[in-house]
Amino acid sequence: MKVDGKHFRSIWRERDGWSVGAIDQRRLPHEFVIAKLTSCEDAAVAIRDMLVRGAPLIGATAAYGMALAMREDASDSGLKRAYDTLVVARPTAINLKWALDEMRATLAPIDPLERAEAAYARADEIVEQDVEINRGIAGNGLKLIETIAAKKPGETINVLTHCNAGWLATVDWGTATAPIYLAHERGLKIHVWVDETRPRNQGASLTAWELGHHGVPHTVIPDNTGGHLMQHGMVDLAIVGTDRVAANGDVCNKIGTYLKALAAHDNGVPFYVALPSPTIDFAVNDGIRDIPIEQRSGIEVTDMTGRTADGRVETVRIVPEGSPVANYAFDVTPARLVTGLITERGVLKPDRASLAAAFPERIAAGAE
Repeated sequence: MKVDGKHFRSIWRERDGWSVGAIDQRRLPHEFVIAKLTSCEDAAVAIRDMLVRGAPLIGATAAYGMALAMREDASDSGLKRAYDTLVVARPTAINLKWALDEMRATLAPIDPLERAEAAYARADEIVEQDVEINRGIAGNGLKLIETIAAKKPGETINVLTHCNAGWLATVDWGTATAPIYLAHERGLKIHVWVDETRPRNQGASLTAWELGHHGVPHTVIPDNTGGHLMQHGMVDLAIVGTDRVAANGDVCNKIGTYLKALAAHDNGVPFYVALPSPTIDFAVNDGIRDIPIEQRSGIEVTDMTGRTADGRVETVRIVPEGSPVANYAFDVTPARLVTGLITERGVLKPDRASLAAAFPERIAAGAE
């Protein structure tokens, strides 16, 4: 995707051939800073501290983290140490473990002397695979937008998002935003309602930033506005991303997604989830019961960072000292509230049979 006309990805191999560049998303939207990762620990910290975030990008970063580790120590113990370091960096996004399992399966059988080169090659494949998957999501989601456009010719199609499931959450294109970007490029009149997404404000800070720099019309709204817009016919469809989808179609995404799904259900607004296939976890049969929900630092709730009138970037506290804080990072939307799952292989019903029929190799590979 583009930043002021120039193509960027969220992560890449640097020109030296071994270090890894990534957009430091903690600094957006006020500063555009490129971070350089040179070790497995750098990659783990980038994931843990949310320099990178979004399930697909977390997986890609972990893959490069394994490659960086193999450059330093390609022994069996080095491989195990790298895996163990990275797999605990974030607990909810299943793409992290998926990517690490892919890397380990490639590297474990081969001679340690060959592992570094093989690790970079496999990590590059995972990155390119993510881009292709998201292109597929774009095409399949575009059909939904085109269907709505055909019913209201010449009018603007309004899409509601939650959190950031844009290209900053993947390697390129994004998941929930992929159909939006493609519709924009095809000349459809499209407008995006961007939830601010407290407490980390990924919608206001990231989704709005990338849509704006790519030229897509959008409006940032407080998190609690979506239901009101739906009641008044101002939302044609909602598209969100996900960090993990259970085998039964339950969807785990940024906290607040469940509430949007309830509002959409009550108002007859189609509620779609865009997901790359590595986000499906066939080992989890009940998302509400079995998906671990990360609880993050209360500082994300008590403190906010922004730009002051004189241009300084400052962090201020907005909660009284001594008030306890709960910071659940995700919630689970039951499959019954999901209209469809937009994948690279089509728009699927949110149930086990549809997921298994579309992605049998995931089950055959031992995912269940």
